[in-house]
Amino acid sequence: MQSYKQLIHQTFEFPTTEFSLRDNQLAFHNLPLMQIIEQYGSPLKLSYLPKISQNIKQAREWFGQAMQKLNYHGDYIYSYCTKSSHFKFVLEEVLKMNCPLELSSAYDIEIIRALNQENKIQKQSLILCNGSKNKNYLEGIISLIKSGHHRCIPILDAPNELDYYEENLKQPYSFGLRVAIDEDPQSQFYNSRLGLAQEAIEEVCRKLDQADLNGQLTMLHFFINSGIKDTAYYWSELDRMAKLYARLKKLYPSLTYLDIGGGFPIKQNLYFEYDYPYMVNQIVQTIKSACDDLQVPTPDIITEFGSYTVGESGAVIYEVLDQKPQNDKELWYMINGSFITHLPDAWGMDQKYIMLPINHWGMPYHKANLGGITCDGLDYYKNETYTFEAYLPTIPPEQPLYIGFFHTGAYQEALGGYGGLQHCLIPAPRHLLLRLVNDQLHVEVFAEQQSADSMLKVLGF
Repeated sequence: MQSYKQLIHQTFEFPTTEFSLRDNQLAFHNLPLMQIIEQYGSPLKLSYLPKISQNIKQAREWFGQAMQKLNYHGDYIYSYCTKSSHFKFVLEEVLKMNCPLELSSAYDIEIIRALNQENKIQKQSLILCNGSKNKNYLEGIISLIKSGHHRCIPILDAPNELDYYEENLKQPYSFGLRVAIDEDPQSQFYNSRLGLAQEAIEEVCRKLDQADLNGQLTMLHFFINSGIKDTAYYWSELDRMAKLYARLKKLYPSLTYLDIGGGFPIKQNLYFEYDYPYMVNQIVQTIKSACDDLQVPTPDIITEFGSYTVGESGAVIYEVLDQKPQNDKELWYMINGSFITHLPDAWGMDQKYIMLPINHWGMPYHKANLGGITCDGLDYYKNETYTFEAYLPTIPPEQPLYIGFFHTGAYQEALGGYGGLQHCLIPAPRHLLLRLVNDQLHVEVFAEQQSADSMLKVLGF
C-alpha cells in the first residue's frame, strides 16, 4: 500500500517553500518540529516571527515594482491592522519594519502608550484610527494628538465625529473619510454598515466648505469585505473608490492618501494559487487611470494587511490521543486539544488551514475524522467543503502521531479567548516564539499552558 509521503508527492507540488521532509518527519520553515515537540510537549502554539517581516518585504516589492512599471507617482505604505493579533511580539516585529499601525478600539490607544514608554514607536509614526468610536476611543485619539502624535489620523465612520474633534482639538490635525462600500451581490445587505454613505460624505464636505476648521482631509479609506479577489465586483468597487478619490482631490488638495484596506489572502491549502504581482499591478493601474482621467496627482496608497502579515507565522500542533472506530466506515482521531477554543475560525466559520501530520510519513494512510477533546458535538475539523474526513497516516502500535495546523497566526486568540475561560475549561496550550538569531533557531516560551488556578480565579473560587 502507498505511504502517506507517496500520496502527498502524487497529489501536490511538494516540498514547498515552507514545508519539507527530514527522515519522514515534517519541517516547517526548516524548523525541526519533532525535536521541538520532544522538548516542549503538546499541544503547542508556535509563532515563527521571521515570516512576518518576510511577508511585509514581499508586499513592498510587489507594489514597488508595479509603481515603477506604470510610472506611478506616489508611495506605497504598508500598515498593520492590530486587531489581527495584538500580541507585543507581533507588534515589535511589525514596527521593526517601520510599518504604521491601524487601530480599531479605545484599548488600542493604551497599546500605543505602552509602546511609547518603551520607545518602540515614535511620535512621528503614522497611526490610523479606524472603526466606530465610543467616547473613550474619541478621547484617546485626541489625547494622542495632543501628546505630539501629529500623524495620528482619525478616520471618520460617522459625520458627527468631525464635530467632536473640532470641539476638543484646538490645533491643526488630519482626518480621513471611510466610505461605505456596496456589498457583494451575494450579501444580505446592500451597503456596508461601516463607513459614510454618500449623503454623510456630502455633509462632511459642506462643513469643510463652510467653516474654517482645524482639521484637514488627508485620507480616503474603504475596505471591500470579500478581500482582494480577481472578480468583477472587486474591480468595480475599487474603480468607484478611485474615481471618488480623484473627484475629492480636485476639491481638497490636502487629500494625499488612498487607503484600500486589507484583503490579501494567505495559503490555506497546498494547492493554493494566487497571482499577487498581477493583482497589485491591476490595483495600481486602476487608481492611476482614475486620477489621470481627472488630471489629479496620484495618491500614496496605503494597505492594512492583517492576516497576510501575521497569519502564515502561526501553527498549532496536537497529539492524537485515541483512535475510535465508531462504526464500519468512520474512524475518529481524537486530539489533545479543542478546535472550538484553539482554532475558533475552523469551528465557527469553516475556515480551512493547511493540516499535515508531523511524523510517520512513511506509514500507509487511511481516512480519519479529527475530533476535539470537549464534550461538544461540533468540536471537529471540517477538512474539506464536502467531506469531513482527512487522509492521515496509520498509527504504529505504542507510537504517537502528531498533527499540525499551519497559518493559524491571525485572529484565533482574539476570537477564542486567551488566558480566560475556555469551553469545558480546556486550557490554552503552551505558546512558543521562534526566532532566527545569527541564522540559529532561538525558542522562547511566551506562555506556559494555562493553569487551573487561573481559570478558578476568574470563576470566583
